[in-house]
Amino acid sequence: MSFPRYPVYRQSAVEWLGEVPQHWKVLRLKHTCEVFPSNVDKHARDDEPPVRLCNYTDVYYNERITADMPFMEATASEEQIVRFTLKGGDTIVTKDSETADDIAIAAYVPKDLPGVVCGYHLSMVRPRGETCGAFVKRLFDSIYAKAKFEVTANGLTRVGLGQYALDNVELPFPPAEEQQTIADFLDRETAKIDALVEEQKRLIELLKEKRQAVISQAVTKGLDPNVPMKESEVEWLGEVPAHWQVLPCRAIVSEKTAKNDGAACSDYLSLMANVGVIPYAEKGDVGNKAPEDLSKCKLVAAGDIVINSMNYGIGSFGLSNLNGVCSPVYIVLRPIDEMVETRFALRIFAHRTFQTYAQSFGNGILAHRAAIGWDTLKSIGVPVPPLDEQRLILEHVDASTARFEALIVEAEAGVELLMERRAALISAAVTGKIDVRGLAPQPEGAGA
Repeated sequence: MSFPRYPVYRQSAVEWLGEVPQHWKVLRLKHTCEVFPSNVDKHARDDEPPVRLCNYTDVYYNERITADMPFMEATASEEQIVRFTLKGGDTIVTKDSETADDIAIAAYVPKDLPGVVCGYHLSMVRPRGETCGAFVKRLFDSIYAKAKFEVTANGLTRVGLGQYALDNVELPFPPAEEQQTIADFLDRETAKIDALVEEQKRLIELLKEKRQAVISQAVTKGLDPNVPMKESEVEWLGEVPAHWQVLPCRAIVSEKTAKNDGAACSDYLSLMANVGVIPYAEKGDVGNKAPEDLSKCKLVAAGDIVINSMNYGIGSFGLSNLNGVCSPVYIVLRPIDEMVETRFALRIFAHRTFQTYAQSFGNGILAHRAAIGWDTLKSIGVPVPPLDEQRLILEHVDASTARFEALIVEAEAGVELLMERRAALISAAVTGKIDVRGLAPQPEGAGA
């Protein structure tokens, strides 16, 4: 859809902004809004009244701040409560971040929120006079403002926007009624785009689920839907084709426990929580082991399956493509050639139901850190088709996965394109590059 432009423009005298409609003003933010940082931290104190705290993540991950959000419980002084309680029309922005391109993320407060106080690492932008708070929020969403704040932020390990930078950023402001019109237009149009984005995200999740279902079906039930079945007598597995074997893990893979001799080599591995194979020279250590203490690490060869025993789950295992070492808490397994194809064994260990079952035997202080050793895994029953059938299954899985991956990539590109259009629409509207005044819905009864 194309949008009209304003009839007359003038130079804004602000390099990053360019032209603006002739009747618009370019003002420093402090002339249209009161801008002030919060100093309310998350600590509860016995001598202060309780409050609900709107914190950094509440703003970072939400377009709007509303009463039904699960705010953190905290306390604040009476002065802080008066100063930092959220009011309708406020825009809350993140003033600190780890990178400059991720700064000044804004959330809008549509209604007064008694008892909800703005937290630390945030600044409040409260409109003065007739300034429309919803329009101010959209200004912060614009590509132009984000670029300006990115170059204004300063810091090394963590960057931040100082009070001066926020106060004095120059922004375009149409008349108050027009601000509201633009804000209403953007609410309507972004809601439509957001609905399309959610549809695409649901499609992506559905595709991922179907991909996983195809893999699970092939690995545990085979490719022939009419093949005779038998009970596996393995809790996580259920029925399997009658001609398949059901064997304990130790029958298809063997554990490798050999330790490194401490000598350095150019292709040591660093296998972290999400087991990724990284050349040692790029990492500088292995897990939490310093280079001089590598003798405690386990040897790994190309083709070995490596499992993080401290956090077994999706992403916590991998197939090594290098010779090297890994953390001593990892399980290193070598597939037995005459029994199993390496990638078929990997598909079994990646099976979600298998992982859930294995995790039920884990032990540890925290559930998500439950340790799972080889003593646990080696006795769990797994399906073992004939080798030639394993290869056919892997070919089918590879082809199916490739199709699903292509569809997922396409859907993800669709989400990215929608988000780009969303950002471009907001930026064009709040900087006057398009004229949306005639696109507002007519009041009921208009023209009667």
